Amino acid sequence: MKKALVISGGGSKGAFAGGVAQYLMQQEQKDYDLFLGTSTGSLMISHLALHRLEALKELYTNVNQRSIFSNDPFSVRHVNGQKVVTINHLNTLWNFLNGRKTFGESKNLRKLIKKNITIEMYEQILDSDKELVVTVSNLTTNHIEYKSNKECSHDDFCDWIWGSCNYVPFMSLLEKNHCQYADGGFGSLVPIREAIIRGANEIDAIILETEIPLMNRLPAKNPFSLLFDVFGFMLTHVERHNITIGKLAANNKDVQLNLYYTPTVLTTNSLVFDKKLMRKWWNSGFEYAKTKNEELMSEFRPDILTDKEMDESEFIF
Repeated sequence: MKKALVISGGGSKGAFAGGVAQYLMQQEQKDYDLFLGTSTGSLMISHLALHRLEALKELYTNVNQRSIFSNDPFSVRHVNGQKVVTINHLNTLWNFLNGRKTFGESKNLRKLIKKNITIEMYEQILDSDKELVVTVSNLTTNHIEYKSNKECSHDDFCDWIWGSCNYVPFMSLLEKNHCQYADGGFGSLVPIREAIIRGANEIDAIILETEIPLMNRLPAKNPFSLLFDVFGFMLTHVERHNITIGKLAANNKDVQLNLYYTPTVLTTNSLVFDKKLMRKWWNSGFEYAKTKNEELMSEFRPDILTDKEMDESEFIF
């Protein structure tokens, strides 16, 4: 039996996925042979493969804008107690004047990846015989590519993780092997089918969106917000397509597929990294996975009361 953990893209919402993964691995004692990640999911799989859950939580609940961006295209202001995100026109103009191809630069993220996914960690993963797969979008050849840790060096793997996370044109463009690469979510936001192709018999897939759309987008006020809306529309349909294809493949191959969605809309801009919110999302992910598994257990054993029913604790997202 080959078990796989799949984590979708979602920027700062990856903190929620971390909480879900922590519950599955610590409380349910799940041991995965295969880890697949897109965008923020690719950042997590190295630590998860080595069961470094506390280190991953410390990392995900302490990053901020400076941790990610060397040139931040966003400006975050507080108006009447509410956080308002706008485009930093000065920073984007600076990028254009310097001949850059994107509005912002995420070189700090590349340094963060190299610092936290060390050569020693990489070698431990190879010795453990676990396979890690990162999704990237090759804009030059117009193909989705899946990069395995078993097929590249440590430096190359760090590059692919960085490329998988780069939500262009707001983040850096990875130029490697005479090709240009961007966020893997542009082509494969939830790589369930790839997990099945690689032999997974049981898959836990963490999807950093709600199962059913819960809100409409506000009308665009400028070209930048319109661009975000267009990308959001595109990624929503890529995600649905990935899940539909994944479900069909799972049914065809008799693969057990467990889907974990976010129960609420966490944020409308996942490229803004707020430490306080991300700590909350991590804890929410843990509690959500716990509640979901208790509900599944009660369906099979209706005579057993869940922990929530016994202590009548309140759970708020």
